[in-house]
Amino acid sequence: MSEPPVSVADSLRDRARAALGSRNLILVGLMGAGKSSVGRLVAQQLGVPFVDSDIEIERVSRMTITELFAAYGEEEFRALEARVMKRLLKGGPRVVSTGGGAFINARTRKHIKKGGLSIWLKADLDVLWDRVNKRDTRPLLKTENPKQTLENLMNARYPVYAEADLTVLSRDVRKEVMADEVLRAVVEAQKESAVS
Repeated sequence: MSEPPVSVADSLRDRARAALGSRNLILVGLMGAGKSSVGRLVAQQLGVPFVDSDIEIERVSRMTITELFAAYGEEEFRALEARVMKRLLKGGPRVVSTGGGAFINARTRKHIKKGGLSIWLKADLDVLWDRVNKRDTRPLLKTENPKQTLENLMNARYPVYAEADLTVLSRDVRKEVMADEVLRAVVEAQKESAVS
């Protein structure tokens, strides 16, 4: 009896899962890049747990991100975020979506680099703005000109996000397409490291 044919999706998923091994896959990027929605789908396809670091921070602190920023300020929030990320990345494999500022913090970035494979979901300003201006839950955008603030964040953070292991362009396509591109990036990175 012959084996049933392997679909392209199964093959990609299996190759990405093998390439990831026991490492974590950590998604970084600005708010609205799709880290949570794409991350959930990637984790589901890989058959590994998904963790949203912002939700984990809210769970351990029993406060929302907005409340944490208001009560303690960004510096204290980043210190808490670094501690939570260090703990999350001890086990693996899993897919972890990070808050937009997590990778900017040097201590958190060190944990991420040590804790797995990082992928920057890079998006242009219009894509991000379309996604974030619908909700009023972004503490860093509570400014007089939120779109300009978002652009300023891009200019400041993109050079740091570029330090991620891999980059995948986040654009206005279905999240399933983005998830496949993340899996392909993981497979390609494995091939390149095997050659070098």
